Amino acid sequence: MTRKALGRGLYALLSEETKTALEVEKRDLRYLKLEEIRANPFQPRTDTQENLSELAASVKENGILQPIVVRQRSDGYELVVGERRLRAAKEAGLIVIPAIIKDISEPEMLELALVENIQRTDLNAIDEALAYKRLVDEFNLTHDEIAEKMGKERSTVTNSLRLLTLPQQVRDYISQRKISAGHARALLAMTNRKVQETICEKIVTEGLSVRAVEKLCTPKKRRTVPILERDVHIEALEDMLQQYLGSRVDIEKRNGRGDIRIQFFSDEDLDRIIKIITKPQ
Repeated sequence: MTRKALGRGLYALLSEETKTALEVEKRDLRYLKLEEIRANPFQPRTDTQENLSELAASVKENGILQPIVVRQRSDGYELVVGERRLRAAKEAGLIVIPAIIKDISEPEMLELALVENIQRTDLNAIDEALAYKRLVDEFNLTHDEIAEKMGKERSTVTNSLRLLTLPQQVRDYISQRKISAGHARALLAMTNRKVQETICEKIVTEGLSVRAVEKLCTPKKRRTVPILERDVHIEALEDMLQQYLGSRVDIEKRNGRGDIRIQFFSDEDLDRIIKIITKPQ
């Protein structure tokens, strides 16, 4: 059976969610007591202490402008979409909240919660990777299937999951946004976990850029030919190829000649890169 594209499915769900109460079919819209609604057990966001004061103040002033989405359970309701609105409503002291009731399966619960957070753009890279891992482990989705559902490149999903192989200290810094996902991907070039942790500390204490970390993580033997100054056009080409291939790319140019090096981390990753390079245009 062909899987539906989750992005389009979520768009349909959320577009209905944003209609006014008069536009939503009466059988779907309810005003539910907050105490009847429990959290989404598949919520990918682990940082639940984010500041909700502004949203709570808006809710107190204007009410809930968009209904949340829930599914009915034998002992009440379970949140599907709208965690921040639900928490802000509690903080604002509301007793009831407008909600749309949908019949949604457990896999869709996780998928919808993940997409909602990713579309907000502020889900930290580790929470995103952990959510992808749950889709793999609990629902047996392949990287290709996840990428299709999320509207992303397969390489994006694969590289996200690779962040989970980093030491716990590094993952904690990513979650706390002390280092970026770009820094973390550069650290993956190193296989020594102690070295990864050491460089990670330098990123935090010295404010190293992603490019600086990439240079630190490049094996010394690759720098036998001195490069006095990096050509900004070469760097732009490297960035473009890295985005296209989803992997580290180094270009070295000397006297009109040079090398292009593409990094891969497994046989599967190599196959993926070859397919991208050789696919018909």
